[in-house]
Amino acid sequence: MSADRIPEWLWRIDGSRLHDHLFYLAADPLPFRKLNYTRPGQDRCTLYEADDYIVGQLQGSGYDVERESVPGVQAFRTDRSRPMPHQFSRPLPEDPSYTAYNLYARTTGSRLPDEYLVVIAHKDSQSWTDSPGAYDNASGTSVVMEMARALSQYESQRSIWFVFCNEEHTPWTSAVVAQGMVDRKLTVRGVINVDSVGGRAQADVDAGRATHVTRYTTPEGEVLAARTAALNERYQIGLITSSFSSEQPNDDDGSFIKAGIPNAILHIGSFPYTNPDYHAETDTPDKVDIDLIKRSARLSLALLLELDQEA
Repeated sequence: MSADRIPEWLWRIDGSRLHDHLFYLAADPLPFRKLNYTRPGQDRCTLYEADDYIVGQLQGSGYDVERESVPGVQAFRTDRSRPMPHQFSRPLPEDPSYTAYNLYARTTGSRLPDEYLVVIAHKDSQSWTDSPGAYDNASGTSVVMEMARALSQYESQRSIWFVFCNEEHTPWTSAVVAQGMVDRKLTVRGVINVDSVGGRAQADVDAGRATHVTRYTTPEGEVLAARTAALNERYQIGLITSSFSSEQPNDDDGSFIKAGIPNAILHIGSFPYTNPDYHAETDTPDKVDIDLIKRSARLSLALLLELDQEA
């Protein structure tokens, strides 16, 4: 695929679908996505319900979806003695443990099937509080679902994994994904973690600034951050892009770096994260700027396509 064909895939990102995913996962019917909350009248926790929805959407786009079970996952404890937005503490050994699931939708590369690209988002909301988690991270979950749908007819050169994990419970299940790739000695050319895209400071909201940050930890990540900014300009996506260098790997991209896969980055709305509703009950979908997360989806998709098509 030549570079000038990339835009035809970018414009397949559908804002109305992003809206529908977001409100399903963070408002109606699911108020949260937690292992430790089951809606009245239901026999499955809301995170399992979210899994079912994601799987159904991916299957509707033509993907076979694998559910990978991860036992021993616990909810964080609420700790009101700590300042917002980090009012949680680690669970105790006697606290309930659950089986959580990683979800995989994959393509097989036509030219370089033994090289892999990963797009990942955590699909759970905060386990210690009743936050709908609209920006964090129904936004990223919706974006990765929409990226997968947009590429459902795309013939990838490399193998692409769309992965949905859990990060607001412990342990983070992205570590299982990353370690599994390392154990199988897979060649991973890039990892894009999509988390809280669109989330930004109130001053940026008031000023209409469409911010997008690429956080990186390694030299390989710095290269991906520069490419992200260049793609925003090349395809006139309309975001105000910047990058942030982190001294220590963290979040789901950090799981890959810690496992020995250095070319992993985070796509996020702002960093350090400045959304006033972060980890709060007020992180509701009516506050999400759908056009902004649509642009962020196009930028993440542009990077994925460029990585796939390079020699």
